Amino acid sequence: MILDALKMAVGTLTTVRVPAPGVIDRRVAGGAMVLAPLAVLPLAVVAPVLVYSGELVGLPAFASAALALGAVALGSRGLHLDGLADTADGLGASYDRERALEVMRRGDSGPTGIATLVLVLLVQTGALSGAISAGHGIAAAAIAIAAGRGVLSLCCARGVPSARPEGLGATVAGSVPVWASVAVFAVLAGSAALALPWWQGLIAVALAYLAASALLVRCVQRLGGVTGDVLGGCVEVAVAGALLALSF
Repeated sequence: MILDALKMAVGTLTTVRVPAPGVIDRRVAGGAMVLAPLAVLPLAVVAPVLVYSGELVGLPAFASAALALGAVALGSRGLHLDGLADTADGLGASYDRERALEVMRRGDSGPTGIATLVLVLLVQTGALSGAISAGHGIAAAAIAIAAGRGVLSLCCARGVPSARPEGLGATVAGSVPVWASVAVFAVLAGSAALALPWWQGLIAVALAYLAASALLVRCVQRLGGVTGDVLGGCVEVAVAGALLALSF
């Protein structure tokens, strides 16, 4: 089950090619969400390497940050960024639940989605450049990527419904035991506290979870639950939250 869960997580969240899971059921789906921070380990290595390389060659901090975050976006097929834009379009389109879900189901992005995407990317890039200038950009990049994927276990915890009867959201919604979600948070917070001054690491992970929780609550209220797009949106706002806490 663990191997299938890891394969599902890696195959879903990154461009790394892995064999298809032998079984995909609720247990495997929940395990994939729990293992999400581990599955994106390649991205959590590439981004800090690019930050370090940018520092070595004397790139401006903002440019190094943009390259690192761009590599993460490419390494995840832009999946979460697309989800953020679609979620913003849905929430901004109508107070009618079915209308909002229909807008999110489309393949294009409207003005609300594009504006949200640009704003969040600017926040992420500016915050990471601040962390680079402060001397801990390498740790900030790794922590933000891991924390951003760690919130997936929160968004898929027991009690969180799916907005639709089909799709990725329906597969993973409510599939993670609450204790497992808490354990993921504890591991991430503890790791971040060891990598940086303990208070800053804890605040970074806590702010990532707080940002994702705010979007999650709003989506459950407006849409009736989560979708794959909502999960992607939560990842991106969590990354932004963590980087903001680490930007000084």
